[in-house]
Amino acid sequence: MPSLSQSSGSGGAGSHGSRLALSVVVPCFNEQENIHALHERLSKACRDAAGESYEIALVNDGSSDRTFELICGLADKDPNVVGVNLSRNHGHQLALSAGLSVCRGARILIIDADLQDPPELLPKMMTAMDHGADVVYGKRTSRLGETAFKRATATLFYRLLTRLTDTTLPVDTGDFRLMSRRALDVLLSMPEQHRFIRGMVSWIGFLQVPVEYERSERYAGETKYTLGKMIRFALDAITGFSTVPLKLATWLGVAMGGLGLCFLIWTIVEWSSGDTIRGWTSMMSIVLILGSVQLLVLGIIGEYLGRLYMQAKGRPLFVISEVVRGVRSTPASDIARLTNHAASTDSGGQN
Repeated sequence: MPSLSQSSGSGGAGSHGSRLALSVVVPCFNEQENIHALHERLSKACRDAAGESYEIALVNDGSSDRTFELICGLADKDPNVVGVNLSRNHGHQLALSAGLSVCRGARILIIDADLQDPPELLPKMMTAMDHGADVVYGKRTSRLGETAFKRATATLFYRLLTRLTDTTLPVDTGDFRLMSRRALDVLLSMPEQHRFIRGMVSWIGFLQVPVEYERSERYAGETKYTLGKMIRFALDAITGFSTVPLKLATWLGVAMGGLGLCFLIWTIVEWSSGDTIRGWTSMMSIVLILGSVQLLVLGIIGEYLGRLYMQAKGRPLFVISEVVRGVRSTPASDIARLTNHAASTDSGGQN
């Protein structure tokens, strides 16, 4: 079987063979319990939406279980399945980027492997794209099976990010979306190391429309997004799309400087009246406040400098150790029937 090694995140789909009507990209990390159900539901949804002109790219993000073994088994039996094996665990956003870099579809669906987002929504999303949209994103009306803490923090995060950034980011959405080839080509040209893909897609522009749905509970297994990963994800989003934290650091410095000046005036007045300052309480309070603010400001600056440092190295976003795909032919009639809109709006993706 063919393989692709040490691939970075650049390059369009034209180098990966003939164009298909639809690609589905699924990052997978320790999802052995979900793979077969995922394949079954995705295959049916793809056939309903695109006939036989589709591929399902399952990206193994350094799983420690049998995920890639099961993916290879599916690829042996189903020529529509493409297995992408990363050299190690790169994280959800980079695994998604790896899958997007090798897919060949005129339209591209992004979905997670936990089946919380329904593949059955695909035909409806395809119809919305037929009417001129370049991005059709899923908008959650409810989030079943999630804790009150996660729902509250997610709500707070999206609304805070909307206020901090100049890019309009739809609330209550994830990475579950259908994109045109020209939107994907723009996304692949963006070289950020710390990626917040749903924000990057929003930044692209073009016509983007929502499709509402009720998010289900995870099909099997446990969530791979721990609290630490969610915090890091939020930091990547905020620092990748907003300089407000840097401005906040400036205003904190100004505020603390003003407070320090007030204390200086108070000290001079007390000294001129003959009163002596007794004790260390007030002095230590001021030192601790100013020290805390300085460390906070240095931390904010450090977050941005760290990202600049990593970006300046110019390392590949990810390393693909192997790509497994079945031998297939693509019915030209399916592509002609389903990709008229993509062909008319794609500015640079023709083969």
